Amino acid sequence: MNNKKGNVLAIAIMFFLFAMISFVTGLQNPMGIIAKAQFGATNFMSQLGNAANFIAYAFLGLPAGFLLKGKGYKFTALAAVTVGFVGVGISYLSGVFGSFVVYLLGAFVSGFSMCMLNTVVNPMLNTLGGGGNKGNQLIQFAGSLNSLAATIVPTLAGYLIGEVTAQTQVADVNLALFIAMAIFALAFVIIFFSEIPEPELEAAKAEGAKKQEGTMDSIKGALSHRNLVFGIIAIFFYVGVEVGIPNVANLYMTDVNGLNIAAGAAGTLVGAYWFLMLIGRLVGGVVGGKVSSRVMMAAVSAVAIFFLLCAMFLPKDITMTLLGATVPVSILFFVLCGLCTSVMWGAIFNLAVEGLGKYTSIASGLFMVMVCGGGILPLVQGAVADFAGYVNSYWVLVVALAYMFWFAVSGSKVKKA
Repeated sequence: MNNKKGNVLAIAIMFFLFAMISFVTGLQNPMGIIAKAQFGATNFMSQLGNAANFIAYAFLGLPAGFLLKGKGYKFTALAAVTVGFVGVGISYLSGVFGSFVVYLLGAFVSGFSMCMLNTVVNPMLNTLGGGGNKGNQLIQFAGSLNSLAATIVPTLAGYLIGEVTAQTQVADVNLALFIAMAIFALAFVIIFFSEIPEPELEAAKAEGAKKQEGTMDSIKGALSHRNLVFGIIAIFFYVGVEVGIPNVANLYMTDVNGLNIAAGAAGTLVGAYWFLMLIGRLVGGVVGGKVSSRVMMAAVSAVAIFFLLCAMFLPKDITMTLLGATVPVSILFFVLCGLCTSVMWGAIFNLAVEGLGKYTSIASGLFMVMVCGGGILPLVQGAVADFAGYVNSYWVLVVALAYMFWFAVSGSKVKKA
């Protein structure tokens, strides 16, 4: 009975941790606005925090998987929430000390936590659910909470910031930082006192060092499949597109030299982008069994390119009043892209691992490494925005989407490299 209660508590906290992945990652968006105001950052520099957060995946993607196999779910989860608490705490201290370097350090450390959480939460929920359909059901419910958190954080941070002025600072979003730290602390206590099943750890002990000896061979074997090679590049671009669209749109809307929209209204529009991703995931789950991943990926890539081109070329004097602010209709096309990006991860993953067999697990680790694209591509986009303007910076994402379209129709065909 106590074990069952412990599992219920552990499941609940995994739900919150799944949400925290989006919450903490999403904070880098409004923090970029604050960096421009408090630290005098350029558009390029304002994306360094986001870049630091995502580049951490490149360093820890594979090691986090090895940590999970060697130490188990519980140890890895405890390590992840501890690192997360420290990372968000450093972000808070960046406001106290008024240091841009401390802010970047906080984002980087937080990225380590997000990588570890991404590695542990999915399989842990599956284990706590008993595997099979129930385990998958838990993951789907948690995924919805993840999308909900991504919707909430830009809206919350936007209203905490209010009007962007020279006095805008990290302290304006302290409430959001304290909420994150409190959830991490609570998660540590609950996980520490919960009994978590460790089937993979037991299996690893039984097999001894056999798996570790073949790790490099497994990576080489996986990369011999061209659809995986092109697929991990597609994932790199995908995460960059998913993050770059709302991040740069938020900078564009709140910049006095851009659209000069209040941070609250801009944050709500960014939140709408993530809400449409939630809707898209629900719709994708319904039609996913009837439409192939290849057709789905090709269609949403093409539509996303269309939406971006509409946003870029629609005259900015065509406006509407939204949330008390005058907003160009073109901004709504950036928001609509959320419907397209919502289903891309699953479609790319399915196409990339087709025919991999025993190499599927190592492919998952490689995918986690390439999540760093969510930091690098927006950084490139921010640099382009500095010398060519916000709107022209979206050509970076158009090129990325064009690659993903090619991957869907041609690059994903199963052949040995």
